[in-house]
Amino acid sequence: MAKLAELAAERGVGGIVIGLPVNMDGSEGPRAQSARALAANLAQRLSLPVVLWDERLSTAAVERFLVDEADVSRRRRAEVVDGLAAAWILQGVLDRLRALRAGR
Repeated sequence: MAKLAELAAERGVGGIVIGLPVNMDGSEGPRAQSARALAANLAQRLSLPVVLWDERLSTAAVERFLVDEADVSRRRRAEVVDGLAAAWILQGVLDRLRALRAGR
């Protein structure tokens, strides 16, 4: 936690986004509970806003994009999908914040 706080301070982090692994039916299992506990600990110890974001279908959306739009090989998809799914989640948060600021 100390190292994370140090990195956040060094890089001017304004908040943290954590993917919330909700089941397709909307229920939450042990992984979602762990994500919620992590978010609570981070918010308390780092004094930064922490946002939980539903990560359902983020990997599927990225996979679909990589196949349909980017024509990326199966091997290359396996190498990049997690990082791109994280970027997809972050972009969703940023888009929502922008919409809230615009009054939508």
